[in-house]
Order: sequence, then C-alpha cells, then structure tokens
Amino acid sequence: MSPSTTSLPPELPMSPTLNGPVLIIGSGLLGASIGLGLHAAGYEDVYVQDISPTAEAVAQDIGAGTSFSSLTEDQRARFEPQLVVVAAPPDVAGTVCAQALRTYGPRPETGYPGATVTDVASVKVRPLADVLASGADASRYVGSHPMAGREKSGPVAARGELFQARPWIICEHDSVRPECVRLVRSVAVELGAIVTALSVQEHDHTVALISHVPQAMSSLLASRLQDTPLYALSLAGQGLRDTVRIAASDPTLWVQIFAANSEPIVQTLYGVRDDLNRLISTLENPAASGARLDLAQLMSEGNAGVARIPGKHGTAPAAFATMTVLVDDTPGTLARLLAEIGELGANIEDLRLEHSTGAPVGMAEISVNPSILESLVRDLSARGWRVVK
Repeated sequence: MSPSTTSLPPELPMSPTLNGPVLIIGSGLLGASIGLGLHAAGYEDVYVQDISPTAEAVAQDIGAGTSFSSLTEDQRARFEPQLVVVAAPPDVAGTVCAQALRTYGPRPETGYPGATVTDVASVKVRPLADVLASGADASRYVGSHPMAGREKSGPVAARGELFQARPWIICEHDSVRPECVRLVRSVAVELGAIVTALSVQEHDHTVALISHVPQAMSSLLASRLQDTPLYALSLAGQGLRDTVRIAASDPTLWVQIFAANSEPIVQTLYGVRDDLNRLISTLENPAASGARLDLAQLMSEGNAGVARIPGKHGTAPAAFATMTVLVDDTPGTLARLLAEIGELGANIEDLRLEHSTGAPVGMAEISVNPSILESLVRDLSARGWRVVK
C-alpha cells in the first residue's frame, strides 16, 4: 500500500497538543537540547535513545530525558510515544524515521504505529526520499529543521534555550497528515522557535546558501592558516576571527551534510567561483583600465547583499550608528557599561566584543539609533568611559 493511501490508525492522536510520551532518538546537541527544552516547558514524559550508551547516559544525567535503555524489555515492548524526534545524522535520518514509522510486526523493533515522527536533520530532500522508498507510513512523517546550533557538539553542549527566537523550518509533503504537522509545529513553538514552512526542495536550496556554503568558505579560509607563522596570527583582528569562527565545527557532521546536499551547494559555489575568478583576474593587473571600477563593483555587490539581511526582530535592515568603547578586562566592567547605557535611556541595537591581543582591554562595538549617538558618546565620556566613533 502506498503512503498516500494508508488509512488512519486508531492510535494516532488527532489533537495537535503534546500530551503523550516523547522519544528522542539521538542524544547529541540537538536531541539533548530538545529534551532539555521540553523539560523546561513542563513535559516530564521524555525519553532519549542513542546508539552510544555513554551519550544516552549523559543526556539523562543533564536532564534531557529518561534513558530508553533503562526501561525493561516489557516496558519497551509496550512503549507508545505520541511523538518521535529523530536527531540522527543526515545520512541515516530517513532510515531511522522509516524504522520508527513502520506499522507491522512485533514491537519495538519495527516501529511505533501511533506516533508522529519528525527528524531535525539539516537536509530534507534525502530523508523524505528514504521514508517514501521504505514503504513505511509516510503520512505520519514530518520533516523539520531547527536553524540553531553551536560549534560544540554532543549532549554536554546542549542548552534548553537553544531554539529560543530561532527559525524552525517545517517541510510538508503531499501525503502528510495535517494533524501531524500541527503537532510538530506546536512543539517547535513550545521550544520558543519561530516556525517557517518550506518544501523540501526550497529548504535544501535555501540552507545551501545561508548555512552550508558559509561553512565551506569559512573552512577554506581557515585552512590557509595552518602554515601561517604564529607571530602573524597574533596580529589577527576580529574580522578574521568572525570569518573563521564556524570552521571549528564537527568535520564528521559536515561531511554528511555536504554529501547529502551537494547539488544545491555546488550551484552556489559555481557563482562564487565566477566571482572569485573575476577578482583574481582583476587583481592580476590592478592598474589596467577599469580594474578599480570592477573592484568597487564587487565590493558594492557585497554591500548590497549584506543590506538585504533582515535586521533586529526580523524587520527590514536599519542603518544604525556605531561607536566603540574601550573596556578593561576585569570582572563586571562590561556589565557596568551596559547598565550605564540603560540608565542613560539608550537602547542597544547590536553589540560585538573584540579583544585586544596582548593587552588587558577589550573593544565593545555598540550600535544604536543614529539620533542618540552624539548625546550617548558625550554622556559616557562624562562618566569616564573611553569612547571613539
């Protein structure tokens, strides 16, 4: 029977409210963070399962859920989750979802026939294809992707607030049941996320540009640092640190992501390659007629791209004024600066902290509404802060 014609099993909850057990398969950063977030929201009936007994035990120790392995064989056989969250790597996420969806055979090896199943892998075309090809009940499968993470991995890096105010993409497909979509959506909202709906194709093309290619570019640049003398690296400013920050991410995970989403990534990289070749050609003869204009156009195109990124609260980009305040590297100094800015009635639109190499001082780059910049600089200076515009 095809997934599109599978009948509704009586066990399937019709309400979008989460009121039954949750099983999280995979207790890494995302899986453990979901467990912590659900517990913080008041859900106690959460279980974590992992191929690594150690990772599963750590997830239980930090409060992400009850270790599934701690249940007796009889308890596991009778276990009926309302929701299964598959937090497995992209190359196996679809297979694990299919196993959880299967509605035939003895339990628990063959799945949970009454559960909505979602995965949180960072690619969506391949998991859906794997589920559809498996013959499992795909109508209960909802692909989703919380756009949140850290450079660190594993349950010890998990945070219950990881998803607060972060996008969570839900990808419906032709045979999915609306009540399953509503359930996954309600859980994402409960965890503090902002839900967005995309098709699996739209998702993979979008994340290729906004997430996967930036990782590739960061890693490529960081690889140039391997043989750079340490005295040169000691001169690095915040620009280099910002650009290579995500190059510290887990290589094993990104190998899987790049392989699973290779086509959209390659299409974007073709464009990057064209621009890079254009830049190289221009710099090979920077004194040539039109070379400086071409360089200016490349920079302007970058300016235009940055200007399209939504600003604070997801609104249209705003032109903020920026000032830099020198902050001594002593406990409480930055907190005192922020408190005094609040006392002066100023709202901080953005904040970036840069450390000065070899000196016990940092530079707090603060963005504010242009209309208050002059008065804020004057008032902070009067209070003894070292401010530059």
